[in-house]
Amino acid sequence: MNADRARARRLAAQLSDLRTAACALGDALVLLDPQGRVRWCNPAAQHLLGIVWPRDRCQSLAARFGDGEAGTWLRTGQGDGDDVASPVDTAVRLQLSLIPYGDHRRLLIARDISRVTRLEQVRRDFVANVSHELRTPLTVIHGYLELLDPEDVPALAPVLDEMRTQSQRMRQIVEDLLELSRLEMQQHVSEERVEMAPLLESLRREAEALSHGKHRVAIEDDGHVDLLGSPKDLHSAFSNLVSNAVRYTPEGGSITVRWKRVATGAEYSVRDTGYGIPPEHLSRLTERFYRVSSSRSRATGGTGLGLSIVKHVLNLHDAQLRIESESGKGSTFTCVFGKARLLESDT
Repeated sequence: MNADRARARRLAAQLSDLRTAACALGDALVLLDPQGRVRWCNPAAQHLLGIVWPRDRCQSLAARFGDGEAGTWLRTGQGDGDDVASPVDTAVRLQLSLIPYGDHRRLLIARDISRVTRLEQVRRDFVANVSHELRTPLTVIHGYLELLDPEDVPALAPVLDEMRTQSQRMRQIVEDLLELSRLEMQQHVSEERVEMAPLLESLRREAEALSHGKHRVAIEDDGHVDLLGSPKDLHSAFSNLVSNAVRYTPEGGSITVRWKRVATGAEYSVRDTGYGIPPEHLSRLTERFYRVSSSRSRATGGTGLGLSIVKHVLNLHDAQLRIESESGKGSTFTCVFGKARLLESDT
């Protein structure tokens, strides 16, 4: 009996320590039963989620949150990393995580990310404003460079050519930054029919113009279906993938653009026989200015922002980017669209 009592006291002490630690956390913790009712919560849940213990014991959390962002998130069963407004104060942004444990029970964790969200907005505004301010002086500089004739000053011809090249590159970086800033601030896209057959033909012409006959370009339209979304943004994303394939494929290589239907929806893919990408770089390719090879990227005229633009466009269209590559054997970039984005082709 004494051993049982000692064991019970140790378990009670451990439970008390765990509860004390949970109460000291700045993140809100809410334990839910299989029916989604509150079993327990720590004090942080009060100012972040408006849940008070023991007042809200056995209350349905979805009903408690109502039709707000947090309630919608909870009912749809989303995963980690969501940015939603607090049910207590819409100015407070929360990152919510729902973790299953035990016998069909769940742990809700809410973290205040308002400061991070504000800093991210400051960064976006800064990039957008600086890019906008740089556009005019760069246009003036580029204009004056175009007026200078290298034949008038033969000794400066190589210098003028390099200045023109770098000026054009800077203009392209500014334009891509402005495009990226616009996409980051955009919450929704226009719901228009994007006819894939003419779009694919347009991409073929762009690839051939950029290639100057140095590559074999093939289009495979096996989808026979159109997309619902923004024609401008989707063209921009698809064109970025095609131009990357041309830039990073040696002369004599091939580029295949394919549009096909799959069981889950449809896929737009660009396959090349270029240099390929080492596996350790794949997870970071969509980061701004990330380069596998700085010298090669600059030599081919890339800005390092194309894949970031592709990623943001796809996010706005509820789509995903899949990258497959092998060093020395080429790469395949695939845009995966769900069935909700498909429209049967009129042709």
